[in-house]
Amino acid sequence: MTADSRFTNQPLEFWANVRFLSQQCGYTDLAKKAKKATKKKPAIEAKPASIKKISIGQIVKEYRKQKFNLEKVINDSGEPTEFGQLLVDYFECRADMLAAHAEKNLLTAAEAKTLFEELRDKHNPKCPIPYNKQTGDKKASNYMTGIVNILVEASAQGYEVDYDPRKLTTITRDLAPARTLSRRIDGAFPSTVNPIAIWEIKEYYYTTTFGSKISDGVYETQLDGWELQEARISLDFDTHHYLMVDAYDTWWGKGRSYLCRMCDMLHMGTTSEIFFGKEVVERIPIIVPVWIEKLKARTIKDV
Repeated sequence: MTADSRFTNQPLEFWANVRFLSQQCGYTDLAKKAKKATKKKPAIEAKPASIKKISIGQIVKEYRKQKFNLEKVINDSGEPTEFGQLLVDYFECRADMLAAHAEKNLLTAAEAKTLFEELRDKHNPKCPIPYNKQTGDKKASNYMTGIVNILVEASAQGYEVDYDPRKLTTITRDLAPARTLSRRIDGAFPSTVNPIAIWEIKEYYYTTTFGSKISDGVYETQLDGWELQEARISLDFDTHHYLMVDAYDTWWGKGRSYLCRMCDMLHMGTTSEIFFGKEVVERIPIIVPVWIEKLKARTIKDV
């Protein structure tokens, strides 16, 4: 999933409104259960859960509650201002993008296992494929990590890849560290020193609750993004920053509000692209050659 250019480069004021209104109005519409027919009323089909599209009416209602300046979002005729309409358009875009990308591409554990095994048999990978931290019947390969590693290796044309960085990412100037990120990441091309690309993988197939460990991972990714943005501005050093997530029940079933936050991060520019589940199969073979070309074009001034 890539950003919609209408909403990139928006000022922080815009994102303050997005967050505030999402908090007040809610990120999602809850699923409604099916109702059986009665003598007086016909049956009502179940309504699936969805991402909320916040209307101008709801925005005005929240502004009035807080005694905010309504002129920001509507004019004297009650029509949306340019800013108010941009907010409405973004909430609609966010809901549509997540339905098209997240809901349709996130995999169950069984589906991820099948895809992983197909790619493993096809490519016979040499890259590391870690195991998860589960026990008993749930002990298995980290399917999403394995899928990503296999696809990157198959596309990397023999170039170096760090599939398991156990060190912080560092950007240098004059052959010395100029910036070092706060956190370790899950993969880097070609290495964690002056990387062309880094990525993080969030796969939670067997979790029964959406706890702080999962939600904190979203905010940690945003921290990395802010640090990379600062390096881009201050050092003119651009690193592709990818977020790859999987597990349908965890993210769509329990964490749709955090999918909205991911979409916000993408449009704020703190991630380059977000891959949901099986999207990696199509996108990784496309983006890795781009990394290789950038590596070939790198000059001494870049480091």
